[in-house]
Amino acid sequence: MILKYIYTGELDLTKYQGKNILELLIASDELLLEELFNNVQEYLFENQKTWFQQNFVLVLHTVFKIANCKKLQDYCFEFICEDPEPFVTSEVFPSLDEDILFDLFKRDDFRIEEIIAWDCLIKWGIEQTPGLGSENNDRTKWNNEEYESLKETLKQFIPIIRFVEISSKDYYDKVRPYKAIIPNKIYEEIEEFYFKSTLPKTTTLPPRIGKSYIESKIIRLNSISIITNWIDKKDSNDIRDKNDLIYKFELIYRGSKDGINNNSCNNKCNLQEPVLILIKCKNLKKIFGGYSSVGFYHHMRNEYQNKYITSDDNFVFSFEGKNDIQNMKLGRVISNVNVVYNNYFGDCGFDFGGGDLNMQNDNLYIKNSNYQHTNNNGIYIIEEIEAFRVNCQKGKRK
Repeated sequence: MILKYIYTGELDLTKYQGKNILELLIASDELLLEELFNNVQEYLFENQKTWFQQNFVLVLHTVFKIANCKKLQDYCFEFICEDPEPFVTSEVFPSLDEDILFDLFKRDDFRIEEIIAWDCLIKWGIEQTPGLGSENNDRTKWNNEEYESLKETLKQFIPIIRFVEISSKDYYDKVRPYKAIIPNKIYEEIEEFYFKSTLPKTTTLPPRIGKSYIESKIIRLNSISIITNWIDKKDSNDIRDKNDLIYKFELIYRGSKDGINNNSCNNKCNLQEPVLILIKCKNLKKIFGGYSSVGFYHHMRNEYQNKYITSDDNFVFSFEGKNDIQNMKLGRVISNVNVVYNNYFGDCGFDFGGGDLNMQNDNLYIKNSNYQHTNNNGIYIIEEIEAFRVNCQKGKRK
């Protein structure tokens, strides 16, 4: 594979299996073939996700040995954080590399009950400590040296455990028996917290919260917290906590793949459930979008019915660019009369408010009519467009 690329400058990755492509990623990094490396990483990310997930541990340990593999490293963590419990309770977890585990446990979006994180960390530590492991995992039979060995193994992890998120019962039953592995200062502060409700000063990390994830080529991940705040009718820069809703944005339509025209958009997006639209236009840094809590399609008995769907929750918006998290503009619906056009007859790609944000094939029309003013009036040529089905679940509560 490498020789073919070196001699021809071309390589059809669709002809190779995931394992071979992963090996190619390693080889291209070692040989400093930057263009090939970037293309292989992008291909794995975009086209091999099923194989990626089926061979997750292999991929995880491989990409974290490659410093330049940031995109796949981020994807691995996002994949784990979306639903951590199956991974941390799996048979392979105790063999996880220490640096990977540390980076994972210190993340605020590692959305797992803290007592489960503690239990799994103890199991990992026992497996990683010489003289312990599966042959010697009964703590009641350990001597002081064995406790000290476990303490050494876990010394960098103890300060990133959010002990205040653990119930007093779980603390007494599951944490307190391991007093010997917790540094004295941290242990004293934890005890004071449980007896006097005094917050620790040494371990002051915030509670772990869920993080909504979006697989977009148009916006960056940090923009999605702003959009989820808008969906929840909160201020743009509110800090989300563990009791907030967690949203899943499922990609259902991408113009560069499915076609930028009314029919393609209708075939993918005519839903009766929440939909988020993102649009990048040609020769323009600005990004446009809209959120419909009721979708774009309701069944009509005849053409004389009201062609608009009502909702108080819809909005349109714009970002100044892909990295903008300061100068975005939000336009909420003014009245719930003409909120979003019912695309039962497929007259357009979508239409917020009778022209406020209207797709007609590769043209985007914007004016201010039934939504608050966003100062974006005009006609634009669509370069890329994405639509996401929006599902949500409650944040985990104590």
